[in-house]
Amino acid sequence: MTSPLGVQLASLTDVGMRRTTNQDSHAVLPADTPELLQARGHLLMVADGMGAHAAGELASKLAAEGVPYLYRKYTELSPPDALLRAFRETNIEINRRGRANTDFHNMGTTSSVLVLLPQGAITGQAGDSRIYRLRGDTLSQLTFDHSLQWELRAASQLSETADLSAAVPKNVITRSLGPNPNVEIDLEGPHPIALDDVFLLCSDGLTGRVEDQEIGAILSCLPPQEAAQALVDLGNLRGGPDNITVLIAKVSGPELVTAESKLEPLRLGSFQRWHPVQIGLWIAALVCALAASMMAGTGHSTAAAVALGGTAVAVLAAIIHRVNVVAGKPLGPSRMLGRGPYTHVTCKPNHELVAKLKATLDELGQAAREGNWDINWQPLEESFREAAAADQTGNFAEAVRQYCRAISYMMNELRLQSGRKGGATTITFRDQTRVKSEH
Repeated sequence: MTSPLGVQLASLTDVGMRRTTNQDSHAVLPADTPELLQARGHLLMVADGMGAHAAGELASKLAAEGVPYLYRKYTELSPPDALLRAFRETNIEINRRGRANTDFHNMGTTSSVLVLLPQGAITGQAGDSRIYRLRGDTLSQLTFDHSLQWELRAASQLSETADLSAAVPKNVITRSLGPNPNVEIDLEGPHPIALDDVFLLCSDGLTGRVEDQEIGAILSCLPPQEAAQALVDLGNLRGGPDNITVLIAKVSGPELVTAESKLEPLRLGSFQRWHPVQIGLWIAALVCALAASMMAGTGHSTAAAVALGGTAVAVLAAIIHRVNVVAGKPLGPSRMLGRGPYTHVTCKPNHELVAKLKATLDELGQAAREGNWDINWQPLEESFREAAAADQTGNFAEAVRQYCRAISYMMNELRLQSGRKGGATTITFRDQTRVKSEH
């Protein structure tokens, strides 16, 4: 998926290796004209549903449909205001649907939205799905996890060095769309955008299995669609206990580079308001037009012409009285919403990462041989040779590329084995991690 307006886009969602249904939903709404890019930008969204039966799936679907639609609908609002209103109204609808059916009671969904505009990137957040930005060798998390772990740390109830996984369950979410009629949304930005920035949105099915340093290195070494596939495959290879959704946007042209934008800054609290005189003039134009029609029908041509002239005058006057724009608070580098980015990780490809990927592939290859997989080994062997040569010469980026492509090749072969055997294929690694693929 590619948009010509300054960005390369990629998206991929996967049920994972242990789930039977996918409760993740996502939306990619690119701007297809320069005017729409300036007015509303490119929108990307990930929603991870929560709830028994089909409740989580429904909640995430409602979110992924509702927020983008409402954001585009409220053209009288500035982009930050439109996004905030879209979140709030979508939350009300999910809550209403949950209360109307006992099977959907208390259903909810995380929601992470990224809007890329020439004036910068704004994010909307509820839950623990994440939005990252890769710039150079640094991966920054732009959103705050609404989880008990992060909330306790932010409240200084846990130290930075505390073992959070041992002290607090990781999957306790403190905020989401749906369970309550009102929800607080984190609106942040606008973060400046530079050429070659890479933005990633993902559900926690990815971040629960792939570390930030690995995510950043893969994003830096592969084009968006290949990176999305590699990230999903690596998460599945490490057990894939949850659904995984990955959206990637790479800034590839000047249209979104903030430093080159000549537009007015984004504002919070601004909206378009019809001038009272303008409303009266449009009503007068309609009355004159109706009068002209009636008089023409009764043969009073002179009176009809006069009424028609009145219509033209009223329309012209209404056009002159343009819509008023009520200015809100200007936003920019010196006045941003939120406190992000919240984490920074250096993710330059190195020998340690290359060795880690190789070890993972070695185990997968061994499991494939023990399972008598019916595959063509030549592509895998070629990737291994090229990766080893690149590693020896210090070209770690090329080594990461080759090993990631090998991982995706092998994971595709794993799925094909299940299809050929008409059932499930399970492999067990030395650390007892089990990967099960069903056709």
